[in-house]
Amino acid sequence: MKFIPRHISTLARLAIAGSAATLLASPVLAETRFEYADVIESTPVYRTVEVTVPREECWNEEVASHRRARPESRTPALLGTIIGGALGNAVGHGKSNKRVGTVVGAVLGLSIGRDIVAANSHGRVTEYETVRQCETIYDYHEEERLIGYQVRYRYNNEDYSVRMDNDPGQQVRVRVDVQPVF
Repeated sequence: MKFIPRHISTLARLAIAGSAATLLASPVLAETRFEYADVIESTPVYRTVEVTVPREECWNEEVASHRRARPESRTPALLGTIIGGALGNAVGHGKSNKRVGTVVGAVLGLSIGRDIVAANSHGRVTEYETVRQCETIYDYHEEERLIGYQVRYRYNNEDYSVRMDNDPGQQVRVRVDVQPVF
């Protein structure tokens, strides 16, 4: 602050210095205006992109389901046990032999009864039903997408180039800033 005389107070010095700095840095000294420049060339710019398109693909499918042909009856096994026990009892001599014969006959009768049930049982029945199945399939393809325009224009006998979102046509609007250099 050598340019401010010493006899001015410190507060006044700060006020003068702040005002000078504000004037020098202020855009008030700059002039902004808009003009038009001639477009020399406007070239579309494309980018190749991969596009994913989902689609649903469905088909009918035969699905097997199993069930028992009919409920298993326990009657043949019970009858086999009773008949086997009675035969074993009739064949045995003496009290202890009759008991052993009854038990052995009952076990054999149970086994024969189970075999009869298994032979008469048709096991499981398989039934088929049609079920609609669907899945998402993704198709991929490439396509060119316009991403902007590379524009060459001439202003004040100088050529400039800029990337723009849209084609400007025959002229492009430019901002001209005039600012003094200190």
